[in-house]
Amino acid sequence: MTRQPASTLRSRYVEQVASDLEENHRRQQELENELGVLKQEESLLVDLLSLAERYEGCADPSHLPKQAQAEPVPATARPVAHTKKAGAKANARRPLLGDLLEELLGRHAEPCPAKDLREELMAEHPKRNPTPQVVRNTLESLVAKGRVRRHKQERSVLYTLVEADRTG
Repeated sequence: MTRQPASTLRSRYVEQVASDLEENHRRQQELENELGVLKQEESLLVDLLSLAERYEGCADPSHLPKQAQAEPVPATARPVAHTKKAGAKANARRPLLGDLLEELLGRHAEPCPAKDLREELMAEHPKRNPTPQVVRNTLESLVAKGRVRRHKQERSVLYTLVEADRTG
């Protein structure tokens, strides 16, 4: 059996370690992205839980608001799980994403792309980090409710706030 020179073995070892390290970094980035999505999903679920608790006694769906306003959870609301109580109360004081996006749109005289709105949102609210898709979905939800207007320019979609005095 012939022995390979130590330099050849060393270079193979270095190549393998470099490859493994690159794969490790790629996987870390994947997991960081997934964690960000999961954190956003958690935030949305906590908001939904808060809304459900707020309107727990309301059997008639017509009494539910079109989009709840940011107000504290009533003391009489019973959380589904004890561990959710603190998180739900803390997040209940946070404005809803749709309300924040409407506020930002209200500052713009011209139609604005979702990407710019997301960047402004994250600059003003660093603890909020919605994915671009969540921002687009929220804007489209506001369009469906008639609170925001969609404009298409070539391949771009832009949004403006529907002002109450224009609709009357």
